[in-house]
Amino acid sequence: MYSNLFAQPPYLLLLFGLLISVTCGVAFQKVLKQTVQQWYKAADEGSETNVDALSVFIPFLGICGGIFAFLAAGLEIVINSWKLSGAIALPLTIVTGRLVWSQLKVLLVKLQEGGSQALDLDNIF
Repeated sequence: MYSNLFAQPPYLLLLFGLLISVTCGVAFQKVLKQTVQQWYKAADEGSETNVDALSVFIPFLGICGGIFAFLAAGLEIVINSWKLSGAIALPLTIVTGRLVWSQLKVLLVKLQEGGSQALDLDNIF
C-alpha cells in the first residue's frame, strides 16, 4: 500500500521539498513586507524596532528545511545513498542559509536606518 509513497528514487520527497520552500517563501515575503511597514510606522513614532524578529526567521527556517529536503532527495537520486546525500545537503543548506541570512540582516539594517533610498543597488557591495 505504501510502496509508492517511499519509492526509490525519492521523487515525492523532491516535490515536497520544493513545495515546502515555495510555501514558506510566500509566507516569508508577506511577513517581511508587514515587518517593514511596521518599521516605517515606528520610525514616525520614534520607537526602536528589532531586525532579528522571530516572525521573520521562522519562515526562513522553513525555506531552509525545504531546500534541505529538495537537495537531499535530488542527491539521493544521483548518489543512491541517503546518508551520503544528507551529509552533503546539510552543510550546504546550513552554510548557504547562514550567508543569505547575514546578507539579509545587513540589507534590513540599511533599510531601517536610511529608508528605501539607502538601498542603492549599484553600490550594494
